[in-house]
Amino acid sequence: MSSAAPFNRERKAGSATAEGTLRYAARFQGRAAAGHFREIRGGLVLSSIGIGTYLGEADDATDGAYVDAVVAAVQGGINVVDSAINYRFQRSERAVGTALRELFDKGYGRDEIMVCTKAGFLTPDGEMPADPNIYFAQEFLERGIFRVEDISAGCHCIAPDYLADQLERSRQNLGLDTIDVFYLHNPETQLSEVPVEEFRRRIREAFLFLESAIATKKIRAYGMATWNSFREDPKAAGFLSLAEMVKIAKDVAGDDHHFRFVQLPFNLAMPEALTRPNQMVGGRAMPMVQAARDAGIALVTSAALLQGQLTKNLPSFVNSALGLKDNATLALQFARSVPGLTTALVGMSQVPHVKANLELVGIEPASREQFLKLFESKN
Repeated sequence: MSSAAPFNRERKAGSATAEGTLRYAARFQGRAAAGHFREIRGGLVLSSIGIGTYLGEADDATDGAYVDAVVAAVQGGINVVDSAINYRFQRSERAVGTALRELFDKGYGRDEIMVCTKAGFLTPDGEMPADPNIYFAQEFLERGIFRVEDISAGCHCIAPDYLADQLERSRQNLGLDTIDVFYLHNPETQLSEVPVEEFRRRIREAFLFLESAIATKKIRAYGMATWNSFREDPKAAGFLSLAEMVKIAKDVAGDDHHFRFVQLPFNLAMPEALTRPNQMVGGRAMPMVQAARDAGIALVTSAALLQGQLTKNLPSFVNSALGLKDNATLALQFARSVPGLTTALVGMSQVPHVKANLELVGIEPASREQFLKLFESKN
């Protein structure tokens, strides 16, 4: 098992491609059920399940477990790997980087795997410093990377210079020249302290930077990884309109903009992306799943198991509708089966978790009839 410590090797060139991801899917011909791999805009072929790297202690044992988990996931039929620079104080990104090196050594191509990360939250390096205020002042304020007024909620920043700094750190942590998807992490955090017009200005500045990172091939696409904002009632303080965010992207870069991904929670306990018609498109109210499809945005779901809360005591009608017995498998099957969703992310910090979730690779996603039965039973 390799160390996930920082490294200074030359970064791996390339990115996920249509040809590479199709080649990856072909590795599982005869093993992967129909519907496990989905093609999105641009031709990328992505697994219906992705591995997340959020939870766990900031220690060497967890680093090593994540390395092994990511390797096992990719070897088993998962080619979407999700992280964030603040996950476990940058250690999750470094674990992913170590796992990728192992996978490349085993013959997997860089073009077969979609690697995603996020920036926005302030994060130390490796461990919590004795005095975080001194650390952030020395690391960022004194170097002019952000100003005090750029910070929201005491922990969040999307100023272009800060995003540039975080992107460089993420590329180094992951050992990659190009990151496939770079998300603004919970950008709605900014709305807790700034007016809506200032928020939109900050989003515009962030999108301008991200488009420049596209031009220099440091990222391939960008998006927003959110918690509440795209699921909220439109009257809620933290609500975001997808149409407004797309308009900002078009104002910045025209119809060929690279705002192409949104990540949001979707699970048995949080179905609003499918059931709440809170997004206005062309004068019509529709749920986020439909709005994203109309906008050409790939929708990725987080918290498929709600951090383990959906692995037990599920109602019997869920089993009856979806036809699977294990609670965790049922919950993940629900999250990955909604038409219009690309990939359901689930945290997998240990190989046994990976192996359990890989059982779904050989099972077709739930049918429309099963979904209708599920909601009929619930009602």
